[in-house]
Amino acid sequence: QVQLVESGGGLVQPGGSLRLSCVLSGDIFSLSRMGWYRQTPGKERELVAGMTTRGPDRGTDYADSVKGRFTISRVNVHKVSLQMNSLKAEDTAVYYCFTDDLSGNRYWGQGTQVTVSS
Repeated sequence: QVQLVESGGGLVQPGGSLRLSCVLSGDIFSLSRMGWYRQTPGKERELVAGMTTRGPDRGTDYADSVKGRFTISRVNVHKVSLQMNSLKAEDTAVYYCFTDDLSGNRYWGQGTQVTVSS
């Protein structure tokens, strides 16, 4: 079992920056992938940024809409962050941290609201 707790969401003006954090606890040494999804009302949850930590696909990946603006990083074994720059109104969403373990289980955080508005 893995528990995830996000923080760092809030209200920011267009063009501004926010840094989201996700603290992981539990069985964190059996994880293969982690990252961030976002969701707006009436839409499916979409992958924003991911980090694969094992195997031939090791590395990071991003949605086209955030490439060059968002950066995912693993601060330490317990913490993953998402640096979001040049924010746009369309980035407004609830952002969810996730992680996958080696058994194929996916765990989610509770979500944090990001609102980009003037």
